[in-house]
Amino acid sequence: LLEASAGLRAARWTRADLDAAVRERIAARRDDGCYRWLDGDASPRDADTGSPLSGLGYALKANIASRGQPTDCGSRLLRDWRPPYDATVVRRLRDAGAHLLGKTNMDEFAMGSSSEHSAFGPVANPWSPTRVPGGSSGGSAAAVASGQAFFALGSDTGGSVRQPAHCCGVVGLKPTWGRVSRYGLVAFASSLDQIGPLTRTVADNAAVYAAVAGHDPLDSTSLDAPVGDPRSAVERSPRDLCVGVPGDLSGDWLGGEAPDPDVADLLAAGLEDLRRDGVSIRTVALPSLRYALAAYYVIATAEASANLARFDGSLYGRPDPAAGTYAASAGGLRGREFGEEVRLRILLGTYVLSEGYAAASYRRAQTARARIAADFAEAFGSCDAILVPTMNGAAFEYGRRLEDRLSMYRSDLLTVPANLAGLPAISLPAGLDREGLPLGLQFIGPARAEETRFTLAAALERRRGFGDREEAPWNSRP
Repeated sequence: LLEASAGLRAARWTRADLDAAVRERIAARRDDGCYRWLDGDASPRDADTGSPLSGLGYALKANIASRGQPTDCGSRLLRDWRPPYDATVVRRLRDAGAHLLGKTNMDEFAMGSSSEHSAFGPVANPWSPTRVPGGSSGGSAAAVASGQAFFALGSDTGGSVRQPAHCCGVVGLKPTWGRVSRYGLVAFASSLDQIGPLTRTVADNAAVYAAVAGHDPLDSTSLDAPVGDPRSAVERSPRDLCVGVPGDLSGDWLGGEAPDPDVADLLAAGLEDLRRDGVSIRTVALPSLRYALAAYYVIATAEASANLARFDGSLYGRPDPAAGTYAASAGGLRGREFGEEVRLRILLGTYVLSEGYAAASYRRAQTARARIAADFAEAFGSCDAILVPTMNGAAFEYGRRLEDRLSMYRSDLLTVPANLAGLPAISLPAGLDREGLPLGLQFIGPARAEETRFTLAAALERRRGFGDREEAPWNSRP
């Protein structure tokens, strides 16, 4: 992104050149399934807004509203829905001079960890067509990794920006809850959802974050606090910062699951790189994390059952030509318009909120959530960030975890804690496993401390040199 922007200013190429190049890549890789819809009429603006995003095309996850353009959330139920308004992030990117290339494929209503739950087919991982790109923002991550967009936006409810970033070898940020407006984001679990950028580098990520972050009066949960200067934070030295690391990764973080050997080696190498830059390392304990995955799935499904109740077919449903009526006119929520995973989560959420069960499940999950947040607050009293892997292993093979939902849900073990506590977390590619697939590390930090995340991530990125690897998909040409 920043390289393309610098070339524009130096007149090495034009906005039309860049737009043609990225559209050529999209055409050459149309079978990847990254995009659900392309805006063939969009073109780069001639005026320079002064933003590094000016003149560049980006991809938008299909659960973020853009006026008059398909926003299907990966669901058959919304396959014809075109919102009459723009999400705040879309408006801010337009003000920055960026133009929307199209909407990306995703797990239906953001419910999934593999992009296999889209009603419109899976997304190919640019590193290996037999592997998933992560979810639910798999289309956005794969588009960036394969050169089909200069950057993209996704949404992160339990890791849905960071996990695809890990699987596709790109950088993904989940900001502090409330830092980026959720106005125009179709809700999955409102107290957990957060829009975040996917980019090739940490510096690119800071540039996109700077453009979309900030208070929004249209979002009552938006934080009214200064964003700071994330782009300058990338250039700062991490010297004298302190990073916390779990004493036993298999304990609180992985719930007894053994760390993947390649992941464990990568974490050790990352910590050694940070030490070379003058970062001190401290062991931290977060004992309540053993409850994180269970608490997350109780809270997330409960909120999903409430949020998806609006999709009863009367306002958003697709007309049924055979019946001459709207899809839900036969009564209530039209179950067959939702995929199996979405139906299961709605039912589970309704169950945990039902009379007689709410105290035993939902309220206990909220108590666990508060304890997790308190554990993080105590840990950050002695360190500036915590470094852990983004996932315990590289992208898994298609179909491998579809029949074992618990195994699929455990993909989120390392990412859900940040959502439960509302904390910022950034995942960056830091190496490859023995099969040549990307692996990511993530920095989790205190609320509203995105700048320190960028400083640490950029320092580790400079040490790991991942962006220069010749085998990366973006270094191929269509």
